[in-house]
Amino acid sequence: MTPLLATAGLTAFYGDFQALFGVDFEIASGEIVAIVGANGAGKSTFLSAVCGLVPVAPRHVVLDGEPIGGLPAHRIAARGVALVPEGRRLFASLTVEENLLAGGHLRRPGIWDLPRVYDLFPALAERRRAFPEALSGGQQQMAAIGRALMANPRLLICDEISLGLAPVVVRELYQRIAEVARAGLSVIVVEQDVSLAQRMSGRLYCLQEGRVSLSGASASLARAEISRAYFGI
Repeated sequence: MTPLLATAGLTAFYGDFQALFGVDFEIASGEIVAIVGANGAGKSTFLSAVCGLVPVAPRHVVLDGEPIGGLPAHRIAARGVALVPEGRRLFASLTVEENLLAGGHLRRPGIWDLPRVYDLFPALAERRRAFPEALSGGQQQMAAIGRALMANPRLLICDEISLGLAPVVVRELYQRIAEVARAGLSVIVVEQDVSLAQRMSGRLYCLQEGRVSLSGASASLARAEISRAYFGI
């Protein structure tokens, strides 16, 4: 499959500290790809590099055949990359509906608008006038995902969306993400639960100390393989 997004030899630095070492990654349209790894493995740096939050060489990140490495974050977002950040980071002073509308400020053409987001997450329609602090953790995460979808991205990046949520809520969120992918959207998920990451993705990458330590079709990777790649032992 032709990749929608690919990185080739991706390196990234924080000052003199090197956080990524030659990471090769790709994702095709409509694919769900999971990234796992221990704390400090480079997962967040990788996402930051893709989204324009960490400076990298242009050729190291390619979106739909065009180099985007090092572009400002707002220009990468305008090209169709949306991030659901760890911790949700909703605008506390805005209602649910206002948060969703803020996600659509770029006015990219596409299928996602308020009615479609409310159809995907009916609970948000019921709480549209509520402020984030009045929502449950699961509802806040729905709002964060809905806000990203309102940008009508081609690539949705979800960073640790299961953190702090009950298993039943996590299952519902990933069911909705699977629906989104079936509609043609590519989805990268960074997930702390390796078993969940393996079940819900088509392919999986494991990072260890800023390098890809394992990659392959999720269903074909043995848990022992993933554990060795995860912990480096």
